[in-house]
Formats: sequence, structure tokens, C-alpha cells
Amino acid sequence: MSILITNGRIVTAVDDYFADILIEGEKIARIGKDLDVHADTVLDAKDRLVFPGGVDAHTHFDMPFGGTVSADDFESGTKAAAFGGTTTVIDFAIQTKGSSTIKGLDLWHEKAAGKATIDYGFHMIVTDMPEERLGEMERLACEGVTSYKLFMAYPGVLYVDDGTLYRAFRQAGQNGTRISMHAENGIVIDEIIKGAIRDGKTSPIHHALTRPTRMEAEGVHRAIAIAEVADVPLYIVHLSCSDALDQVKLARMRGVDVIAETCPQYLFLDQSIYEGHEDPFAGAKWVMTPALREKWNQDVLWSGLKFGHLATVATDHCPFCYKDQKELGRDSFTNIPNGAPGVENRMSLLFDGGVVKGRMSLNRFVEVTSTAPAKTFGLFPKKGTIAVGSDADLVIFDPKRKETISVDNEFTHHMRVDYSAYEGYEVQGWSETVLSRGRIIAQKGTLVTEGGGEFIKRARVGELLR
Repeated sequence: MSILITNGRIVTAVDDYFADILIEGEKIARIGKDLDVHADTVLDAKDRLVFPGGVDAHTHFDMPFGGTVSADDFESGTKAAAFGGTTTVIDFAIQTKGSSTIKGLDLWHEKAAGKATIDYGFHMIVTDMPEERLGEMERLACEGVTSYKLFMAYPGVLYVDDGTLYRAFRQAGQNGTRISMHAENGIVIDEIIKGAIRDGKTSPIHHALTRPTRMEAEGVHRAIAIAEVADVPLYIVHLSCSDALDQVKLARMRGVDVIAETCPQYLFLDQSIYEGHEDPFAGAKWVMTPALREKWNQDVLWSGLKFGHLATVATDHCPFCYKDQKELGRDSFTNIPNGAPGVENRMSLLFDGGVVKGRMSLNRFVEVTSTAPAKTFGLFPKKGTIAVGSDADLVIFDPKRKETISVDNEFTHHMRVDYSAYEGYEVQGWSETVLSRGRIIAQKGTLVTEGGGEFIKRARVGELLR
């Protein structure tokens, strides 16, 4: 099968030009002006932008947490991602503490196999790593899992001590792989939480108030210091505040190999949303970790994206339905499953808040939503760009169309969750047609193809994937 995309304005992280694109099978075969070729399908992209498909490097599909499981699995989550213009996700497999990471990988392969509509990879969440099992990390890398996530938060569940951090960091560096870090001082935060509970402070706002920004900044500082000594490239996930960003800036000025992501929730939402609802518990919808911050942090994060201090924007998509799941914590914020939906809304939110509002260029938009995560996590140039030989993961994007994000809007909500984190936000810019490896997945709000997504074995740091 062949597809010809005509009359489009092609935008990558570095290019911006008008041309046609010929797709043959799964790959981009030719790019040129007024291509005179026959194709089985012709898509007219006049007055549209053509982007490389989005790469969301931070999702949690079918993830157990807090006595329940995230509402989107690999079937519903990847479909929703596709509707929003994302054609590759990197999800998190989880090692059960005391068990093999290989077992964890096998379980996540079972969760995803035959369900995904777009392509996917895995990070591995490491919950312990004794000396005798360090060899598993090289084995994971050989299986295409070339990044590992460790937690300084959630003592007793996902938390690992500094010795384990250093041991895993050192091994990852030796293997040519990358560490992703959830950086908060979970030990101190637990003590703050105990004090709040003793004082009867149990409503959703106290999830935020017990996780101060200085504890995120301390975690980022410590993770950077350990990574610097262990000689491993470091990626700070879901950075939420100015205090934490300062630590990244200082380290990068010293030449440390550290980059950071932020998420749409920290760019568009703030901690005031936890209160002021008719139902005082409604703020539970936005209980996530790190918590939402004071609004002034948003301008600092946007500036960080503009000037490159923040490298990527991912969603940390981890949805739990308000009814039956979030309500598990109605008696105390400590029992609210942490996470919120967003995999479908990222591209439109970033285009509107970034490009339309003048905070970033079109090229920078493509870089933070597609190219940078693809390069960071060993998917480039197979993913993350528009070039001959790259996968035909493409978005034909209407830059003028406006939609109001709502759980009731069939054009903005296909996630399997009963609310929208961005309810009522009007955005300009909409993913009209989405292709994954040459297959039309979504077109004008209709799912054209389902299934067919493949696991991608990712390259090691500094290597290219083809």
C-alpha cells in the first residue's frame, strides 16, 4: 500500500517547508515538491501542518497503584493517544520488589501484546537491585529496554535507598543506558504527611501541601550528584516547579549530563484547583505526584522549555476514575490513587499554549513533543522526524481548528476515565489525520484502524535506531 500526502507544510525540529510525502509500506519513501507518482491513497494537506507523530515517553497503562489499576490499558490508552496525535509511547514495566526485572518485563509484554494500536516501548521501574542481579540490567538493554526508572518517593512501595540508586546508576552507565528519576525526598515527605494526618488535615489540598517544592528540589539535587559520581546520563521525570528546575540549570552549567521533562499539568494547572468545588473531595481528580504547584511556577517552566533547560513534555498519563477509584481516598488524601489523564490532550495543549500563545516556535514544539524524546530514548531516526527511511508516523494537523476539551466532547476524549483534567479548556490546533507506520489510524475524529502496534526495541544512549 502507498499513500501520498500532498500540499502540506512539513515541520520538523529543524525544518519548515512545503512538499509532498510518499509513503510506501511502513516507511517514508520520497519527499519532494509536486511529486508525480501514483499512490493507492492521496491525502490533501492543504492549509495543514504535517508533523512527525508525537512521542510520549511517560505513560502508565494497566498499572496497579493504591489498591486499584489505572483506567486505561494498552488498548484504550493507545487509541486515545493516537486521536491526540501521539504515535509512540514508552510505558513503565514494574519489577516486583525481591523479584526479577525480567519477570516484570514479561508481565508488561503480556499486558500490551495484541492490544496496542500505536507502537510502544518500555522503561523498567527498578524497586531493588542487589549486586547478584546487576546482570539483569544488561539483559534488559539487549531486549531493547535501555532506560530504568527509580524512585526516591513512596517509602515501602517503590522507594529505593541511595546505595541502591548508586549501584543501579553505575551499572546503567557502564551499559550505555539511561536513568529516569522520580526525584522527591520521600522519607521527609512521609514525616510531613504523618503530622498532617495527626492534625486532621485529610482533604485533597493536603496532598500538595505535604509535598513542598524544596523536597522535590532536594531530590533532584541528590539524584544529579549520585549520577555525576556514577557517570550515567540522567533524565528527571515530571519536573513540576522552579526550585527543582534551578537544580537542573546549575548542573547543566557544570557540564553534567542531565535533562528533564515537564508535563502539561504543570504548565496549565495549579494547586488552586484542589479547592473551590461544590464537592470538597472533587480536588481528588488532580491528586498526582509531584503535586500541582503555585501558579507562578508555570511561567518559569514555559521559559525553561523555550530556552532548552527542559528538554521534553510527556504526560505521566496515569488515569483513575473519580467514581470508584479516586473515591477510595475520600476519608484521607493518603488513600487517593495518584495520577491523572492526559495522553490524548498533550499535542493540542502544547500547540495552543506554546505556539499559538507565542511561547515557542513550531520547530521547538515538534522538538519537545517528538524529536527530543525520540533522541533521548533511542528511537531516533526511526521515530521523531520526517525523513526518507523513517517510519511513516505522521500527523496532519489543523492549526486553526478550535475544540473545547471535555469529557463530553467526542473529539477530545477517548480515554477510559470519567473526567477530563482540562475540562473546559479551549485549545486551537487539532490532530486531523494520524498515521502510524503508514497506516491511517485516526481521521477527522474517527478511528480507522485498531491494533497493529508493535513493541520497539530501543537503542542505547548515543546510538541510532533504524
